Amino acid sequence: MVRDLIDLHIHVGGAVAPHILWSIAHQQGFKLPVKNYFDFVELITSRPGKVGSLDDYLKILHTWTEKIQSSPSAIERSVYEVIGKEYRGSRVTQIELRFNPMKRNLSSELDLDHIIHAALRGMDRAVLEYGVKVGFIFCLAREFDHKLNSIIVEKAIKYRSRGVYGIDLAGTERDAMEHKPSLAQYEDLYARARKGGLKCTVHTGETAGTGAEGLMAAVEKLKPNRIGHGIRAAYDESAMKVLRENNITLELCPTSNIHTKAVADLKELEHIMRTFWDRKVKFTINTDGPYLLETDMRREIEIVESNGLLTTEQVDQSLAWAREASFIPA
Repeated sequence: MVRDLIDLHIHVGGAVAPHILWSIAHQQGFKLPVKNYFDFVELITSRPGKVGSLDDYLKILHTWTEKIQSSPSAIERSVYEVIGKEYRGSRVTQIELRFNPMKRNLSSELDLDHIIHAALRGMDRAVLEYGVKVGFIFCLAREFDHKLNSIIVEKAIKYRSRGVYGIDLAGTERDAMEHKPSLAQYEDLYARARKGGLKCTVHTGETAGTGAEGLMAAVEKLKPNRIGHGIRAAYDESAMKVLRENNITLELCPTSNIHTKAVADLKELEHIMRTFWDRKVKFTINTDGPYLLETDMRREIEIVESNGLLTTEQVDQSLAWAREASFIPA
């Protein structure tokens, strides 16, 4: 069965093909620690065994892929290539790309608006060629101070009419209880984003061992429309009740969670998905970082169906939930 797919959780930093990044790096004279293309592929690719945690996974993005994408021409080509590949390879007809534009301007060496305009040009070109629906989500960073994150929110609002439809909060949660008080620094930013017409999501409840406390605090303080990952909620009845009552949709990323050891294996992932289904918690299936994880939307669906994690009807329902929860206007 051929489905038109939708991907709500995909980071530009993990979605560009190695040969494209290799080409961009050489075009820009980027100094690489390897001389051979296949060594480069190994450098920027995640595999179980190579990556032992979310920190290991993010290190690849922050050290290599995001830096290589750090110029107007690089981000324009990256965005264009991601959209085209997702459509050609998996028939993804609706996609929400997320990235932090401030992590593409070389610590303010480059103008932020030039980076954003370049990303929008890449999007416009791909939309024209493939007829797909695309929108951007700008990621705030947990490691940034309030001033820097505030600038990102203002830029997202500024480009709301051009296809920037939401904000996200990305980065690791070292410990959910430790992180809970610090969520207060984002409350005004999320309130400002909502007032400016943006939708909101947040990375939380992802890392094994953190529990669901951080997720519940995020719902209370940030009032997101969706949550990135959120898998720890499956072990907490109160958290699932909060998600259900607030009609919050989860962005699940199967391969990513296995690579980063957020889940032990497919058996645990099955337990999580079936628990959400039984408790009537809405969830979607997404890639997170297709090339970094050597996956795509077609493969994510295949993993879920062929391993019996969900039935075909349940997968279809998750796709319907994804379209309902999309930040892109109907």
